[in-house]
Amino acid sequence: MTDSTNHQTLASELLLSAKSLEKSYTHGGRLIQVLRGLDMDLAAGERVAILGKSGVGKSTLLHILGTLDRPDSGSIEFAGDNVFDMDEGRLAAFRNKHMGFVFQFHHLLPEFSALENVMIPAIIGGLSRREAESRAASLLTEVGLEARGAHRPSELSGGEQQRVALARALVMRPRLILADEPTGNLDDSTSEEVHNLFADLNNRFGVAFVVATHNRRLAALMDRVLRLEDGILHPAEAEV
Repeated sequence: MTDSTNHQTLASELLLSAKSLEKSYTHGGRLIQVLRGLDMDLAAGERVAILGKSGVGKSTLLHILGTLDRPDSGSIEFAGDNVFDMDEGRLAAFRNKHMGFVFQFHHLLPEFSALENVMIPAIIGGLSRREAESRAASLLTEVGLEARGAHRPSELSGGEQQRVALARALVMRPRLILADEPTGNLDDSTSEEVHNLFADLNNRFGVAFVVATHNRRLAALMDRVLRLEDGILHPAEAEV
């Protein structure tokens, strides 16, 4: 999606609706309730930041929204599909097609080049090697790394590795990117570059973002800012 009219049309459509999410863990013999009937709606193309103290459950929430984990109770509908009604095989295929993930630690495979790392979800998703390579090369150009495709992660800076991770998250042309502290290991200047890249990719492709972060400058770029506290989401303001 490249024009603002298309982006605005997308943003009027409900992409994800989470209802009454509950999640608890047992730690040291003690029950810890992380999510307490949490509700969240996300429009197509919308950018949402989730703030909150360390250990409050931001990563848990992103993993559940991204179907990497299941809630104890509650439901998530994504584009009208109740995702937790799917068996594990169908859910994995659904996740590969519709969702991309960016983490604080890039999780790039060290033995593969930047280009090959970006290609991996496309190969898993059943694309031909030619199509996977074409998409990966195009996305590396989009994130300003067209000259770095043959380099392995150890030969890239932290910011470059995060750009590769973002290209990898986008290679299946998902409708949603979930990012967990994506600038947590980067210096201020590099963080700013990643912030601007998120905004640019959202504007051009219409992909929705949910970003868990402590970085208020990144939060300030989002359409909405929510705070996770006491197991539920509250409206919040991002302070620059």
